[in-house]
Amino acid sequence: MLSERRLEVLRAIVQDYVGTEEPVGSKALTERHKLGVSPATVRNDMAVLEDEGFIAQPHTSAGRIPTDKGYRLFVDKLAGVKPLSSPERRAIHNFLDGAVDLDDVVGRTVRLLAQLTRQVAIVQYPSLTRSTVRHVELLSLAAARLMLVLITDTGRVEQRMIDCPAPFGETSLADLRARLNSRVVGRRFADVPQLVQDLPESFESEDRGTVSTVLSTLLETLVEETEERLMIGGTSNLTRFGHDFPVMIRPVLEALEEQVVLLKLLGEAKDSGMTVRIGHENAHEGLNSTSVVAVGYGSGDEAVAKLGVVGPTRMDYPGTMGAVRAVARYVGQILAES
Repeated sequence: MLSERRLEVLRAIVQDYVGTEEPVGSKALTERHKLGVSPATVRNDMAVLEDEGFIAQPHTSAGRIPTDKGYRLFVDKLAGVKPLSSPERRAIHNFLDGAVDLDDVVGRTVRLLAQLTRQVAIVQYPSLTRSTVRHVELLSLAAARLMLVLITDTGRVEQRMIDCPAPFGETSLADLRARLNSRVVGRRFADVPQLVQDLPESFESEDRGTVSTVLSTLLETLVEETEERLMIGGTSNLTRFGHDFPVMIRPVLEALEEQVVLLKLLGEAKDSGMTVRIGHENAHEGLNSTSVVAVGYGSGDEAVAKLGVVGPTRMDYPGTMGAVRAVARYVGQILAES
């Protein structure tokens, strides 16, 4: 275990390196921070931190920089989550409050996160597997052609065209709409197949073919849409950090183009707490020089998706964690009110 003083020295090194982009020396530390000891003592503490793998010497520089292990200790023990200022919170609320639908909410959230953190922002669409049905609308387009509109509790809207095996009258359509909604509204998507399986039997024989076709389309929609969707923004922010990536920025950009990689980065939505993965903790080799800060969001107590940012390991962790958490809370409020 490191002593309190050495933890303070590590905290100072991380803060200075993140702020200045320059390797940090003992003289600069004693001048900038009230450590209460001489530069010689700080040098000794830095030697111990280096021996234990928390800091390293880049090239021939006299200063030191944090390692992944050093950043991890900083995040776990030394860094609080920096709360946003009142103007920042108002700006978030005003920016997200004008969203007109789910796509707009996700799009605005990506832009906002990228601007607040100056990192790459990733927002996962609410997962249908964790959603509930708000409403199913059935509209007649022609005698034997319908439109099915599925609306979820998170504001997601899916539309499908249905060609019926026979003409279907307005009275039958209204009856099917009412019976269908009475069974599925407020229920989880995973429960819907069992809830509607005997519905065709409750209709006249001439209508059962159409009712079965409508239900098949509904269930196919649920299956199709379990594929996760993401929106990403702010990749140009990475160009400001070119010197933070030891080889080239290209492997990072290539990794960010792969949806499977991004979903793994964000982690499972059910793990709604704040997660911070640093450097080599990221399984994908192209992202070994980056850090990921992610958190779950949702319209109630349960997270339905994740959002987060990707940036260099030389990151303002307290500020980034604060911004990500605040944005997630506001998005959750908007979904709850929509």
